[in-house]
Amino acid sequence: MKILRTPNSAFQNLEDYSFQEKYCSVEGNLRLHYLDEGDPKGLVVLLLHGEPSWSYLYRKMIPILINEGMRVIAPDLIGFGKSDKPAKQSDYTYAKHINWIQNLLDHLGLKNINMFIQDWGGLIGLRLLTANPENFKSVVAGNTMLPTGSAKPPQAFLDWQNFAATSPKFDVATVLQNATTTTLSDEIIKAYNAPFPSDEYKAGARVFPALVPTSEENPESDNNKKAWKILVQWNKPFLNLFSDQDPITRGGDQVFKKLIPGTKGMDHKTISAGHFLQEDAGPEIAELMVSFYQKNKII
Repeated sequence: MKILRTPNSAFQNLEDYSFQEKYCSVEGNLRLHYLDEGDPKGLVVLLLHGEPSWSYLYRKMIPILINEGMRVIAPDLIGFGKSDKPAKQSDYTYAKHINWIQNLLDHLGLKNINMFIQDWGGLIGLRLLTANPENFKSVVAGNTMLPTGSAKPPQAFLDWQNFAATSPKFDVATVLQNATTTTLSDEIIKAYNAPFPSDEYKAGARVFPALVPTSEENPESDNNKKAWKILVQWNKPFLNLFSDQDPITRGGDQVFKKLIPGTKGMDHKTISAGHFLQEDAGPEIAELMVSFYQKNKII
């Protein structure tokens, strides 16, 4: 496997991103980057990003959470951010992404995890939860899903899938800008493009949409169905913070509320934001998470 590593120089002087970098090895030779901020003995909050972003997406939320005494873990998925980037699209599978993040959780020995999931963060995070439900205390979900391939995805997602696979130009920051309601500054655009100094580094970003189970032939379709059998029994707190301007995941919160017992009685809220709601409304989301933890006596 050919492995690419973005030079550290690409990440120098990024706006609002002065966190200490940490690394662990997964599958022996892949280096996975993660943030581990706040009180080491505090409430564990795991922030999982999606496609094609990285932990920079959480820069507005992390300070608020650690100011409340929490320990915040924010990894960069393999292929993204400061993590290593296998060069071939065939090097990436849904199952591998789950295993890579499980390796991180094992490396850190994390228990009693409170998870925020968005986009692919949900496809990965909910599989981690259902594999080891006893290790998780709560979930906050924003603009995500756990598809099984049994229902046709929105046309907006099929269009995105086709664009990622076939577009001659795949500018990551432009993707982020098109999926947010705020105008990204030149500094922020620089930060989202930083992990990808050339197209050679974008294999993971390019292939990710194709790995989503959009039919029951997908190799992870059955495993997601099995995961749902556990989620429909999940009684621990589960909060939905979906946005109002995301054509891809619109309605996903209603599925969670209908099927997951832990959503009952929670203060669900619709956020005024695009798909990347952390970019548009990060501080609001973090404050709502703090209130959620307090109200449900998780803190």
